[in-house]
Amino acid sequence: MSVPESLRLRREVSPVELFYDLVFVFAVSQLSHHLLEHLTWRGAAETAVLLVAVFGTWVYTSYVATLLDIHRDVTRWMVIIVMGLGLFMNSAISRAFEERAWAFVAALLLILFFICAVTAVAGRTDTLREHFRRTLIWISVSAPLWIVGAAVGSGPRLWWWAAAALIDLIGTWLAHPLPGRALSSQELPFDADHMIERLRLFFIIILGETVLTMGNAMANAPVDAPSVLAAMGAFTALVCLWAVYFGGAEDAFTTAVATTTDPLRTVRMGTNGAYAVLAALVALAVGSELAIAHPLGHGSLALAFLLFGAPALYLAATAWFFRTTAHGAWTERLLACAACLVAGIAAIWLPPLASLAVLDIILIATATVLSRVHESLTRSLQATPKT
Repeated sequence: MSVPESLRLRREVSPVELFYDLVFVFAVSQLSHHLLEHLTWRGAAETAVLLVAVFGTWVYTSYVATLLDIHRDVTRWMVIIVMGLGLFMNSAISRAFEERAWAFVAALLLILFFICAVTAVAGRTDTLREHFRRTLIWISVSAPLWIVGAAVGSGPRLWWWAAAALIDLIGTWLAHPLPGRALSSQELPFDADHMIERLRLFFIIILGETVLTMGNAMANAPVDAPSVLAAMGAFTALVCLWAVYFGGAEDAFTTAVATTTDPLRTVRMGTNGAYAVLAALVALAVGSELAIAHPLGHGSLALAFLLFGAPALYLAATAWFFRTTAHGAWTERLLACAACLVAGIAAIWLPPLASLAVLDIILIATATVLSRVHESLTRSLQATPKT
């Protein structure tokens, strides 16, 4: 059984949506800076909490813009207002666990409540309006935790905000169910192609911010052979991660959406995995900056975690996604993930330049293998009846 044509919409990505995404170039930069300045386990946890909150606002806004139709005046104004609030929120990221906690939380909660309230009123179907009324209830549960976290000292703040971020994340993953009430996504008109393009463009923005981070590191590093080789190694790793998706995975993803009776669920799985992808690219950007700055320095657990843990997380997240949606191209990713973890152990004692060389070998091989696997998977999906 296929999705009725009335539920399959087709709209181009609007310039206002691209304009909105520019705010998140700044956000990713701030997250990378926070992790670099607080390179400890607590600093990593703080960055993860901030990432969930920040990316959550992008997810809410992008889905609502897709569901409400970005060409409606109410939707465009909503996106512009959220963009302004998001700029204030993102400007507070680097000091959110210090003196700017209230600035971060106030903007965050205004964004979430505003988006859901607009959709609960302006949604064109009862199903959509009812879903966002449930979403408002979920946000109302996490909001007091965000507020208490802002009110207490920086020490306990992490625990309060981690609990709030976990509730928001679970709500997003489960589509905000309540007892006896859950999202029936097969009945909801949804422009899957539009949201796929939104995810695609956001991914490019994240990669672009990683390139900027590497460029800044290169500008501050001496122009000598080790630094140049480290920069080339970091860039090669980034290109390989780009190729892992744009080397055919994009076609497989699009085909998987087109061959399912529930495209909204499939796209939701992609969005859920994007949290881990964003975290991986932020960590890789920081690891690359450290490696370029000190290519012949001593290895460390932190650098090994950043350089190899980040690609491992990226590959594991995309393996989960392809396993649950396209039912292929996931074994190869898990094998590459395992290779990264093993190499990461050795990288604790290797100089950064050598670690980058090992990482490049793993990722080049992975991208090469997956390019063929994705082609085969796409052909297989195209020949499969809709499920």
